Amino acid sequence: MKTTGNAVFISGGSAGIGLAIAKKLSAAGNKIIINGRSAERLQKALGELENAVAIQGDLSLEADRIRIARELAEQHPDVNIVVNNAGAAFMNNLSDSANNTAEKAYQEINTNYLSIVDFTSKLLPLLLIQDDAAIVNVTSIAVFRGNKYLPTYSASKAALHSYTQGLRDTFADNDKLNIYELYPPLVNTEFSAEIGGAKGIPASEVADELFLALATDQFEVPVGDAKRFHQLAESLSANSH
Repeated sequence: MKTTGNAVFISGGSAGIGLAIAKKLSAAGNKIIINGRSAERLQKALGELENAVAIQGDLSLEADRIRIARELAEQHPDVNIVVNNAGAAFMNNLSDSANNTAEKAYQEINTNYLSIVDFTSKLLPLLLIQDDAAIVNVTSIAVFRGNKYLPTYSASKAALHSYTQGLRDTFADNDKLNIYELYPPLVNTEFSAEIGGAKGIPASEVADELFLALATDQFEVPVGDAKRFHQLAESLSANSH
């Protein structure tokens, strides 16, 4: 699809991967609408962007999803790309009965999966009237295998991965709406600091890969180490048919 002249909504756009994507697309001549929970962080991010506005809100809350979807439809009816990037992640020790495991898993599933399903359904009427539109769901290298440090986060991203595949199949015959899945590996952001993010790739690398994918209609977008796992998964899937 085109990589300039779009109106792009990015959840979790005030920092990390979301802000890197916002910078890349802003520099390419797109209108940017960033979303986040912190008004202060949003204002700071706007200072690093051109042709950008912010909508504060927490998309894990139904009331905010309704409000933000309505604001987009009323004030930004030209929105044609939605990047579902906001997420939640917790170190979750499954062997510790005092760890509050289920509550952490609930927050991850709600933020990383259920909220995206609901918000996407609310924005589909707007996207489907555009001449060229896209949904970008940011999953993770973790969809390919969980681990003992982030088992429930991995499960929530695996759910989003499966939903994204179903969404793509649903609109396979609609050449005006494309569904992308972005698979970052470990990325050096504040979000990933607790799990060793300092060893990860820069967020700008993720943004660069997404930009290239949009330009070439590459709907599966593994980044860095995720490319190896994605290639193996694709090979196994092909051999199973």
